[in-house]
Amino acid sequence: MKILKRMLLYLSLICGGLILAVVIFLRQPPFGKEPTGERLERIKRSPNFRDGKFQNPEHTPDLAEGVNMLSVLWSFLTDKTPRQVPADPLPSVRPEMRSLDPKEDALIWFGHSSYFLQTDGKRLLVDPVFNGHASPVSFAAKSFPGTAIVHAADLPDLDLLVITHDHWDHLDYPTIKKLTTKVRQVVCPLGVGAHLEFWGYKADQITELDWHESVDFPGGFTIRATPARHFSGRGFKRNTTLWASFVLQTPSRRIFLGGDSGYGKHFADIGEQYGPFDLAILEDGQYNQAWIYIHMLPEQVLQAARDLNARSVLPVHHSKFSLAMHAWDDPLVRITEANTTYQLRLLTPKLGEKVLLADTAHRFVRWWESLR
Repeated sequence: MKILKRMLLYLSLICGGLILAVVIFLRQPPFGKEPTGERLERIKRSPNFRDGKFQNPEHTPDLAEGVNMLSVLWSFLTDKTPRQVPADPLPSVRPEMRSLDPKEDALIWFGHSSYFLQTDGKRLLVDPVFNGHASPVSFAAKSFPGTAIVHAADLPDLDLLVITHDHWDHLDYPTIKKLTTKVRQVVCPLGVGAHLEFWGYKADQITELDWHESVDFPGGFTIRATPARHFSGRGFKRNTTLWASFVLQTPSRRIFLGGDSGYGKHFADIGEQYGPFDLAILEDGQYNQAWIYIHMLPEQVLQAARDLNARSVLPVHHSKFSLAMHAWDDPLVRITEANTTYQLRLLTPKLGEKVLLADTAHRFVRWWESLR
């Protein structure tokens, strides 16, 4: 009996220690802060916040019918999809960010969903992740070889930092911390400002938007938050902050900043209300039939661009991290093949390649084919 009691005591101590370790780990700065105070009260007043959490614009299960979390975890552990990570460094161009002509209207994509926009005299940065991994720990979701082409210190001063939601592959604590002295203003969805304030940004630097709310900036710039079909959260608790896409209106063009989203009727609604768009930047990667409602397949990306009434489309959310069970280049291969039907202007630059927004004659090489 004494031995059994001693074993139970040791077991309870071990379990208690593990629970304490997890609690301490989740309190580390990279996990950010939950909304409190007036920020939380504003969230509670949102028409998109119900039953203690934000809700999608249409019914959106985390997983498809017939799939459960255990089967998904088992797939991640046992899946043998070839070429999920490229064997060789990805071809890239190292951009000279500080020497960009301020009169040029240009876009530079850094891999996954991080990109820089310079248009009508203003500089914007969207979802920068330059940390080398897209997870709370450095050994998981590591970036592909050849993708570390730019760091926070390389960037010029920024008029606007845009964050679409607080997932680790879109909101990177070390990068955001290093950008504090470079960023004039931040726009993000409701609740995400709690993380940014905790990490050193001033309250008057941050504008948090609910869907369909907008903010104006000097020089004829407006940015409006629009719906997306996704979820949020940096720990175990989900959907206490909002996720969003954005409509960027400048003096010369209208650009859709898509964030992460499953396909849905909201694209057609946004196209009807706020389109047409000169460019739609849409996620194309980290998809699977098991989570079809929260990430689009490549063919759906092109349909979403058509729904938005977009003249050009830049597919992102690929070529930096392996977060799903598909070959690393599958998003580019499939969307290129599907576009023979859709016939949209498809932008597929190398990482770091400068794309002039007005240059509709630019021809993009299929750079991913050199790595097969």
